[in-house]
Amino acid sequence: MNNVRTFVLMAALTALLVFIGSAIGGRSGMYIAFGFALLLNFGSYWFSDKLVLRMYHATEVNESQAPQLYIMVRSLATRAELPMPKVYIIPGDQPNAFATGRNPEHAAVAVTEGIQRLLTRDELSGVIGHELAHIKNRDILIGTIAATVAGAISMLANMAQWAMIFGGGRNADGEEDSSPLAGILMIFLAPIAAFFIQMAISRSREYIADADGARIAGNPRYLSSALRKLHNASQQIPMAATPATAHMFIVSPLSGGAFMSLFSTHPPMEKRVEKLESLRLS
Repeated sequence: MNNVRTFVLMAALTALLVFIGSAIGGRSGMYIAFGFALLLNFGSYWFSDKLVLRMYHATEVNESQAPQLYIMVRSLATRAELPMPKVYIIPGDQPNAFATGRNPEHAAVAVTEGIQRLLTRDELSGVIGHELAHIKNRDILIGTIAATVAGAISMLANMAQWAMIFGGGRNADGEEDSSPLAGILMIFLAPIAAFFIQMAISRSREYIADADGARIAGNPRYLSSALRKLHNASQQIPMAATPATAHMFIVSPLSGGAFMSLFSTHPPMEKRVEKLESLRLS
């Protein structure tokens, strides 16, 4: 169901781009905005592993430096039928983890020092399974596509705003807008709608990674137990994380109340745990 939801949301995001492009950017404006967004996000996608690992001061380790962690990742990657990813350790007390890389052949799994101290071996295997599921499902590519389309919609809205100021209510193709009020509403509402769809796509991929990660680890309760501990600890131990990379972590490293959860890239923790504990592995 979550794969179907991802497909529907991606289709909705694409349809929104076409509609908004035709309405406020014109065909040429839509192509220009999409091209710029594609260029920016392609660079992020291609170099994301290097950028984010450097941002969090992650250090690559081998089997002799972190034998238990390295052997666990290798064992689970073999079970998931994936190439061995690079393994990194992030300095810091907040227990968290993420996966990155443009494809399974160029992937990395990073864990913080805090997560290794907090979780049992079984719980950590559930977390590693979750991250390997992101790699196997190519969620980084899916996220990049969603970001590209959402970025193009935001660019179209900005183009339309400037065109309305300097172009007398004409769109990017030089055509007169039929309803200035409708144009103003779309300028403000389209990027908001695109943002919410992008967040919903991210949440649907988390549910899928939870389920597939539980299968890789061999027991859903490994991950559900880990998520409980990680959620509580992440609220108590701060981490110098940026909102732009928060979606990559297994639990959001950013603190926030119920209002902020509306804008979260992660599903509610209680729903993730509930789904895992009701999961039956075949």
